[in-house]
Amino acid sequence: MLNEIQKQIERIKAKGATYVDSRWYPFEDANFLMMLNGNLKTTAMSGESGIGIRVLYKGAWGFSASSDVSSLAALFDKAFDNARIAAERVTFPVRLAEKDIIQAKFESPCEINPFEVPLAEKVAFLKEMDEKLNQAGVFQRFSSLAFVRKQIVFVDSEGSHIEKLITEVFAGMEVDGQDNQGASQERKFRLSRVGDSRGWESIDRQQFHENAERIVKELNQVLVAEDCPKEDRSVILLPGIMYLQTHETIGHALELDRILGYELAFAGGSFVTLNDFGNLRYGSSRLTARADATLVNSPGSFGFDDDGVPAQNKLLIDKGILVGAITGRQMVEEANAKARKNIFQGSGGANRATAFYRVPIERMTNINIDAGQDGSLDDIIKNTEKGIILDGDRSWSIGSNREQFHFGEEIGWLVDDGRVTGVVKNPTHKGDTVKFWNSLSAVGDESTWQVKFVDNCGKGQPNQIMQLGHGIPVCRFDNVRIGE
Repeated sequence: MLNEIQKQIERIKAKGATYVDSRWYPFEDANFLMMLNGNLKTTAMSGESGIGIRVLYKGAWGFSASSDVSSLAALFDKAFDNARIAAERVTFPVRLAEKDIIQAKFESPCEINPFEVPLAEKVAFLKEMDEKLNQAGVFQRFSSLAFVRKQIVFVDSEGSHIEKLITEVFAGMEVDGQDNQGASQERKFRLSRVGDSRGWESIDRQQFHENAERIVKELNQVLVAEDCPKEDRSVILLPGIMYLQTHETIGHALELDRILGYELAFAGGSFVTLNDFGNLRYGSSRLTARADATLVNSPGSFGFDDDGVPAQNKLLIDKGILVGAITGRQMVEEANAKARKNIFQGSGGANRATAFYRVPIERMTNINIDAGQDGSLDDIIKNTEKGIILDGDRSWSIGSNREQFHFGEEIGWLVDDGRVTGVVKNPTHKGDTVKFWNSLSAVGDESTWQVKFVDNCGKGQPNQIMQLGHGIPVCRFDNVRIGE
């Protein structure tokens, strides 16, 4: 198969193509289980395989893909023909940033292949969690497991050959109840990074037991709580909502294709302009953010992107100043040309596709916030005069250019004069993105820093679902509107 792929790449290159690559998926397996109120509601297993081919010809891309790899020549010809036709209509010829020729393998850390774990053992785990959640105040309870395992073989006309074996494990629990006004309330827990491995061994039973008890207790507190007040307070975001704040108002806003206007039809653009790099004070001096695809044991770490560029740890925001973006080989060249200066020095290694039948686009890796020097959560609470602690993503609304936001949380704890004074329900916070990040007044230390997984980040047309992670500390922001 590899010899035939290489032969076809050389043939298409000889026809005049500037660049050719292929991503062959020998297999991609997925397994999902969900238990609802003690009943196994869903158990699904799927598998797919195929190849995706890109051809660059006279500044235009052509793409073809198929699960039938018996006629590779026809698939490569189709991609070439698509590029040739597109070249007649191209408005900005595609150029690719330089990269190294790489011969490499990458395997995400995995001790126990989850696809070799018997179904009975998986169901027993869900049943065990369900029994923990089945307590007073809970009228509906969910527990779920999701696994993905795939092999990707990348070959390009520049001489790179990269093989990857990726294993992903996601798990979660949720409890729902009715408050004293008859409204539904919820509390969730999702698996975060545990150790340095991504296999079945990352399902830590003790962690799930402890969090099952916690979310049931907190749900019952919410059910009898008063509504969140409508006023300005300092908001202390725990990792369970801080990850979403980072995802929506830093991650998506700093995808370079979005900045260049390529996402307007679906998920919106970005308020960031090319002139902002090196100039815009995105946040206070406490804010340092990075796209770190080298973080061990996270779905945002994949060894090499789908351009064949090694995973990198790239600064996005340095002590509050915008310095970088989420980038691939194509968009950095276009951005530099349009800015008439070199803003970006090569690709950031963030071009990925969700499957063999989708084209790679710039996607978040692990978009992280560096831990700070403001101590533990208790330390931040003690130094807060009038605030609210927020946790759990419940709803979110984002401006079309990520310039503003409105988030709803599952639970809030009021803070007055350095003490937690009570639980409130239906908490929300909102703000303007740049103003909000500039109000960052405290960043927790390493003890507060957690890596939260995201298994359903959507982008692109047709839509592509991608997996990634966010390493975030507890953060405090001042003078934020809550409760509306």
